[in-house]
Amino acid sequence: MTPERRERLLSVLNKRQNDLTIVLENVFDPHNISAVMRTCDACGIQEIYVLSTRIAPHKKWGAKSSSSAAKWLTIHQFTNTEECVKQLRTRYDRILTTHLSSDAVDLYSIDFTGSMALVFGNEHSGVSEEIRTMADGNFIIPQQGIIQSLNISVACAVTLYEAYRQKKNAGHYAQRKLQEPMLGNLLTEWGFLGEDRVVD
Repeated sequence: MTPERRERLLSVLNKRQNDLTIVLENVFDPHNISAVMRTCDACGIQEIYVLSTRIAPHKKWGAKSSSSAAKWLTIHQFTNTEECVKQLRTRYDRILTTHLSSDAVDLYSIDFTGSMALVFGNEHSGVSEEIRTMADGNFIIPQQGIIQSLNISVACAVTLYEAYRQKKNAGHYAQRKLQEPMLGNLLTEWGFLGEDRVVD
């Protein structure tokens, strides 16, 4: 690895956030998943959880939508909700789901400077009741139109960029948050990826 490439990779890794993750529950369309992955990469989210309890686990993502973003992320796949939530509880302080309910809070009232996992459900029925009962609360993206829903990749992008805004203002991207050995392992792993994968 050249010194220039190492510096480029480190500059990205130094902005990765270890206190925010996305959970995609039973999302059918792999292109939606890959679009979410691209947004995660853009916002410095390193880890993403893909939970498949009602559909077969995905074997690949839509490469056109992701621009190979999956190569740069740590993807955890689960087929059991309890096991997924159990692991999330060891890493994050809160779990919030996107669900329209009477107790749902507005996206813009959430303090994203804390540690949390955000759960997005599938394209048809949203987040399951099973995972909602295990979560700490629900949130909604305020809308003024007739159709009170957004495509999952759009909803995730809106949410992550609000988190990005808050975290940037709080200085989260100005300090290294990934710790060893994860930082070193990722640097080594990324170093083996093709030079054409890194966009300057």
